[in-house]
Amino acid sequence: MSDLPGIYNYLIVVFLMMAGFYVVISQGNLVKKLVGLGLFQTSVFILYISMGNVIGGAAPIVAEGVTVYSSPLPHVLILTAIVVGVATTAVGLSLAVRIHEAYGTVEEDDITAQDRADDETVGTSSTKDAAANATSTEDAR
Repeated sequence: MSDLPGIYNYLIVVFLMMAGFYVVISQGNLVKKLVGLGLFQTSVFILYISMGNVIGGAAPIVAEGVTVYSSPLPHVLILTAIVVGVATTAVGLSLAVRIHEAYGTVEEDDITAQDRADDETVGTSSTKDAAANATSTEDAR
């Protein structure tokens, strides 16, 4: 049990990752899926930051008596990833708004049902149009 504090961050990473993954695959609501992706993304951030930490390491500033330094590179990369993640989430939310305007819902099942109904309507009307065109062509002869 003494090893538990050393892996505490990794346990949180696994929990957040699995929670985010579960939300993404189990929910039909597009906004909830974006929240799940955010959870998953946060777990990856925590993982990289945890791996970048060196036990007993100091900030990379030259000082007397400091021999072990932590690399700032993982932290800098995660800052960049956070900015990209926020931008991606904003695009996803704007797409969800546009989908809601077009379909009146953000539930996957309802959107799929509306698309199938539209395809059947278009397929039926195009078959009727083709039959009508064939009949008018025959009448013209």
